[in-house]
Amino acid sequence: MIRDLILKNRSYRRFVQAEKISLEQLTNWVELARFSASGRNAQPLKYVLTNDDATNRQIFECLAWAGYLTDWKGPAEGEQPAAYITMLHDTRISDKYFCDDGIAAQSILLGAVEAGFGGCIVASVNRKKLCEILQLPEHFEIIQVLALGKPAEKVVIDDAVDDNTKYWRDEQSVHHVPKRTMDELIVKKSYIKIFF
Repeated sequence: MIRDLILKNRSYRRFVQAEKISLEQLTNWVELARFSASGRNAQPLKYVLTNDDATNRQIFECLAWAGYLTDWKGPAEGEQPAAYITMLHDTRISDKYFCDDGIAAQSILLGAVEAGFGGCIVASVNRKKLCEILQLPEHFEIIQVLALGKPAEKVVIDDAVDDNTKYWRDEQSVHHVPKRTMDELIVKKSYIKIFF
């Protein structure tokens, strides 16, 4: 069920680094993004797929992890992502990508979860350095990086209390993600009586 996939689709930041992801698998997940909606159907997103250790190490150095966990520098060696999908905006196609990045990222991550993997959307990226590493032409702008792998951590959803939505880790290193309640999200309901 889609609900189960969404509940499993957490922002994982620690992985079983030795569990590899094939380029074929990465390509299959990008195909899910290809089939997804695109503003004006312009489809200005492009992707760089990487799963080799040398490139992964270079990409890892361009990313910042978990801003709320100020005492954590990111995944340690052995817990780093096994693969990355770098999402690009092709400015030759359109000057905007609207909300395509979120739709595409969700499609890719749901595909990863369905296959027993997980990931994290990383938007805190040293884009200049990563452009140089990936040797990208000037018409490509880096939007975000999807870090992917076999999850090596437990992530749970809690109800947000007192408007606090900052994620945190407990003493057992379980990652807690507070979510606003449905009562807070739905501002108004309009209904009609249905008679049978």
